[in-house]
Amino acid sequence: MILLRHGQSQFNLHFHATGMDPGIVDAPLTPLGHEQAEAASRALAGEGMRRILCSPLTRALQTAAPVASRLDLPVLVTSAVRERRGASCDIGTCRTELARAWPHLDLDHLDEVWWREPEDEADHEPDHLFEARTASFRAGMESDPDWAHTLVVCHWGFIMAVTGCSLANGEWVRCRMDAGGRLVALER
Repeated sequence: MILLRHGQSQFNLHFHATGMDPGIVDAPLTPLGHEQAEAASRALAGEGMRRILCSPLTRALQTAAPVASRLDLPVLVTSAVRERRGASCDIGTCRTELARAWPHLDLDHLDEVWWREPEDEADHEPDHLFEARTASFRAGMESDPDWAHTLVVCHWGFIMAVTGCSLANGEWVRCRMDAGGRLVALER
């Protein structure tokens, strides 16, 4: 399995410059972020991926698009790999609007408001829900016979939670499954 962090977003650009949340909901990629997505598509071309799982956040979808095109693979959108909601950029776009922007993607399985659970607090995803979501993802991948050939386009917090790795925008890491069903990052 390969985990790819989305390219630089408008949120990343402003947050890294000021250290303050700029209030950009569902932040799109910057021009540099688009370049990082293109570079990832070239780098991943020979990695033997058979499918792409992607977060429904715009920056991840925009990162997955050139990879999917180069690898000739569909993008399977899943909110399971979304970022942990803790900033404005982690508030998503409603399914109806996403479907208008991405008409070729199957989004019917998403709730209209897919980025939060009813028991979430307004500003962030509680620890127990985030941990349950990442554990469920790992368990699902452990039982998936094609897990080793899966590219997951996702986010810093999700990658950190499932592997302990901190990736910069546009970076990726190959993972293996250990005997206990945990994802272990291999050297980059």
